[in-house]
Amino acid sequence: MTHIHILGIAGTFMGGVAAIAKAAGFRVTGSDLNVYPPMSTQLQALGIEFVQGYGAEQLDLKPDMVVVGNALSRGSPVIEAMLDRGMAYTSGPLWLAEQVLHDRHVIAVTGTHGKTTTTAMLTWILEHAGLAPGFLVGGVPGNFESSARLGRPPFFVIEADEYDTAFFDKRAKFVHYRPRTAILNNLEYDHADIYPDVASIRRQFNQLLRTVPGAGRLIVNAQDAELAATLSEGCWTPRETFGLASGGGLAKGGAGLSADWTAHIAGNSAASRFAVHFQGREVAEVAWTLIGEHNVMNALAAIGAARHAGVTPERAAQALNAFRGVKRRMEVRGEVAGVTVYDDFAHHPTAIETTLKGLRARVGAARIIAVLEARSNTMKMGVHRQQLAPSLAAADQTWLLNSPDLGWDLAGAVSSMGDRANLAASVDALVQGLAAQARAGDHVLVMSNGGFGGLHDKLLAALRAR
Repeated sequence: MTHIHILGIAGTFMGGVAAIAKAAGFRVTGSDLNVYPPMSTQLQALGIEFVQGYGAEQLDLKPDMVVVGNALSRGSPVIEAMLDRGMAYTSGPLWLAEQVLHDRHVIAVTGTHGKTTTTAMLTWILEHAGLAPGFLVGGVPGNFESSARLGRPPFFVIEADEYDTAFFDKRAKFVHYRPRTAILNNLEYDHADIYPDVASIRRQFNQLLRTVPGAGRLIVNAQDAELAATLSEGCWTPRETFGLASGGGLAKGGAGLSADWTAHIAGNSAASRFAVHFQGREVAEVAWTLIGEHNVMNALAAIGAARHAGVTPERAAQALNAFRGVKRRMEVRGEVAGVTVYDDFAHHPTAIETTLKGLRARVGAARIIAVLEARSNTMKMGVHRQQLAPSLAAADQTWLLNSPDLGWDLAGAVSSMGDRANLAASVDALVQGLAAQARAGDHVLVMSNGGFGGLHDKLLAALRAR
């Protein structure tokens, strides 16, 4: 039995690779700096051994192949020992491509925003249609027990990230997957620790386009100017476009661009009900528990990709009616004394704005308190500081964690918000201020791409203790 040892096994992607490798018959071990639930529980349930830390001694296990996560870099003891010993090593994306994806119909979901939710939607549509696809999602889909599965050929759905592959391969992860169907959801500047500008990200997307066959299909957001620029640099695959409908079926906000797939959203529904049109003809209706126009766009992309896999729009809509969402996407963490606390992964200004707009559409005039941790590498670098205050416009009050190590003037960035903005130097101080301010009927939306120091549970406990 071939033995692989995964460095960075507690990450969602590498943990998914571990689960798939185990199902494919490999012996799997691994390590990470911090392995904690839910990933530790998932690994233990799979019978995968793991150790804490990146010490060189773990290589005494003598694996046949070391699979290196992109969190590892030169200077790490385990990396230096691996290189000194001349051990075989590869990246997670390349291992997956060579061992699993090479003989599958790969459906890749790309984009700055919406990748996880769209991947989960599409996977559930194929599952609902009886196709039992393999998948790797960068989150925990509500309709499945785990974030990854080997599945049954031919289909494999993968969240295709533009972040770099490994310390020895600075290409985007997704260039390894060679999809036959690819969703291009949107493209904005992000990952400032990796890319100097949006043009450098466009180049990576163009590399992806070069790998999609002429017999394949691109499902493209018709309203995204950066994607249009990317396609203009070279496209060799038939494409279908999607966008929101505005009366005559033109894509809203897209300078009059027409789209193949459009959605007609029912009035006063917070985008929880909409009709799906393909090339001007109604083909399905969706009535689900999700809200927000951004999720309708995600749904259109998923329906379009599923059609290329042989699933009718009507069957896809039936699946979406039973779609349970993804953990940490507008997830209700609890309600105490009439105060509802949500958890969301939003950390880019565009995602913050669309998430707040979706919640506003649901709750109407009720008070929304936004809580934000500027935790992503791009946020820590202050790249989006000028867009931060406008992105929070739909919130009645905002609380921000002003970490000492942030490195830029957060207070100055949100000064235009006046007394709508509140800053706290620690999670505990933030919880204390929130608990004092929140009242019955409020909706507290907590946004971070990390654990936020356990803020959600601390806030719920503080509200109970009032």
